[in-house]
Amino acid sequence: MKRSVFILLGALLASASLSAQVMPQTQGRLTVGGYGEIALTRNFFSDNVYRYSHPDDYRNDPSHGRFDIPHAVIYLGYDFGKGWTLQTEIEFEHTGSGGAVEKEFTEAGEWEVEVEKGGEVELEQFWIQKSFAPQFNVRVGHLVVPVGGLNNAHEPTNYFTVYRPEGEYTILPSTWHDTGISLWGRAGAWRYEALVVAGLDAFMYDRDHFVHYGAGSPYEFKVANKLGFAARVDNTSIRNLRLSLSGFYGQGMHNSYPNDMWNTRYAGLRGHTLIGAFDFCYSGTDLIVRGNADIGSVSDASTISTVKRNLSSNNAPYRKTPVGRGAMAAGVEAGYDLLHLFPRVRDKEQKLYLFGRYEYYDSYIPAADQPDYPYTDRHRMAVGVNWLPLPQIAVKAEYSRRFLPHQYNDEPSVSLGVAYMGFFNR
Repeated sequence: MKRSVFILLGALLASASLSAQVMPQTQGRLTVGGYGEIALTRNFFSDNVYRYSHPDDYRNDPSHGRFDIPHAVIYLGYDFGKGWTLQTEIEFEHTGSGGAVEKEFTEAGEWEVEVEKGGEVELEQFWIQKSFAPQFNVRVGHLVVPVGGLNNAHEPTNYFTVYRPEGEYTILPSTWHDTGISLWGRAGAWRYEALVVAGLDAFMYDRDHFVHYGAGSPYEFKVANKLGFAARVDNTSIRNLRLSLSGFYGQGMHNSYPNDMWNTRYAGLRGHTLIGAFDFCYSGTDLIVRGNADIGSVSDASTISTVKRNLSSNNAPYRKTPVGRGAMAAGVEAGYDLLHLFPRVRDKEQKLYLFGRYEYYDSYIPAADQPDYPYTDRHRMAVGVNWLPLPQIAVKAEYSRRFLPHQYNDEPSVSLGVAYMGFFNR
C-alpha cells in the first residue's frame, strides 16, 4: 500500500515546477512588520526517549506539558526607489538561545560556559531585489525556498492548527531558507519563481525528519560545494482558489566540510535529492480549505546511512540515524466561519472558524536492504476553533491525536495558542 501511494504521488508530482513565496511588498519607503505564536500544550503520552523501542513499558506514563513561543519574527523592508528593494526577516525560535560564563570556585577557580536555555536566532531573509517589470524580478541574498505549501505561507494566520502542519514540517526544511539567486514574476493569473541556492547536506538527513535539517549548517558559513535548484508556479484562474506545484533537485553528498571524501571509495556517491509538492488554498467568504501532497526521494540512501554511522568522530556535527530512500506527507484542513450563521452578532472583520485537519506522513520509507521503523508511519487528526477578533490576530484551541501502528501508543494532546501577523506602519 505504501509503495503504491508513493508511486502514485510520484507520477502526480513529477511535473512539479517553478515558483515563490508571497512576500509583502513595501508601501512607502519603510515596511515594519512581523508575526509570532504563543503555544500551551498538554501531551497525554509518555515523553520517554524509549517509548517507541519499548512501547508497552510506557503505555501508562503520566502526561506532560510544554509551553513555548515557537516563532517570533520581525520584518524590516525598504524601498530605495528605481525598482530596488530590501527585505529582511529575523526570527527568534523558542525565545532564542542563551548561555552564561561563570567562575567555578569549587573546581579550582575554572571558568565554565553553560547553556542557559535552548532556542535559535536566525536571519531567515536578507535579500536585495531589482524589479524590471511585474513579469521579471531578480532577488539575490538569503531567500525563502517556497517548496511546499508551508514554506510558501508559513505565517501562523495561514493555517488553523496551533503548531505548523506536522507532515510538511517534519519531512521538509521549515522555514526553508538559503542563500542564492531567485527569478520571479507575475503574468495574469500566473506566478512563477526559480531559485539557485546552496545545496542540501546529506549528512544532516535522518530517519525521523528526512531532509528537514539538510538546509542547516553548523558552521559560520553555508557549504555550497553543490548547488540546489528549486522552482514553484501558482495559478489563480479560478476565483478564490490557488493551485500550486513546486519542486527541488540537488546532490546531497560531497556538500559537507571539510570536503575530503572526493578522493575516497565514496567519490561516486551522489545522494541525488528530489522533492515534488502540490498545494492548494480555497479562501471563500466563510469557508477556507487548504491541502498539500509532498513526496521526496534520496538516491544511495542505504550507503549514505552506512557512511554516516561510521564517521570517525563521535563529535562530528552530523545526524547518525539512517535516512530512507523516500518520504511523503499529505494533508487537508477546512474551516467554516460559525459567525456566518449569526449575522446580528458578527462584524466584517471578526471570524470564528470551526476547523478539522487530517494528515498522513512517513519520514522514512526504506530501501529494500534497510531496516524498517514502523513508528515513522503516522496519521494525525486535529479539531478545534480559531477566533479572529481582527484579521491580524488568531486565538486557537485544538484537540489532536497521532495514530501510530498498532504496536505503538497513540499520542493525543490539547493545545491553546495565540498568534499574530501584521505590518505596523500601514
